[in-house]
Amino acid sequence: MINTFELRQRFLEKLINFYGPFLGAGVKLEKMTKDFRQARVSMKLTFYNRNYMGTQFGGSLYAMVDPWYMLMLIKNLGKDYIVWDKAATINFRKPGKGKVTAEFHLTEEHLNEIKNTLETQNKMDYVFKVEVKDDAGKLIADVDKVLYIRKKS
Repeated sequence: MINTFELRQRFLEKLINFYGPFLGAGVKLEKMTKDFRQARVSMKLTFYNRNYMGTQFGGSLYAMVDPWYMLMLIKNLGKDYIVWDKAATINFRKPGKGKVTAEFHLTEEHLNEIKNTLETQNKMDYVFKVEVKDDAGKLIADVDKVLYIRKKS
């Protein structure tokens, strides 16, 4: 029997795939763990995300990695923290010519480091690294995601 949490989790996974920017770019959330600590996102090369050169459009590559760490931190840190995306740098390494994927991992060490830092500081920036890879495991792009985090007053 499926409990209420599992139903909400499945609904979120399905609903997020219909979010306008994801739908248009072809971004798909393939998996999000129940604890919001791991996610896997993919994007197939389509007419809608193809650039002039016939490869993955850079904006779509960035869109597929944009919100995940913010969402994961919000869910794991709870209501006593404010989390915002602050900045990002994307380095294009190779043209994406087919399906690409990105995986996100939020560890206990990440959470402990954030909480410990915010015991002595009002706010902080935290950098997560994300790799976008093709089906052969070759690096297409790497992204540094900077998140602004602080405790609520």
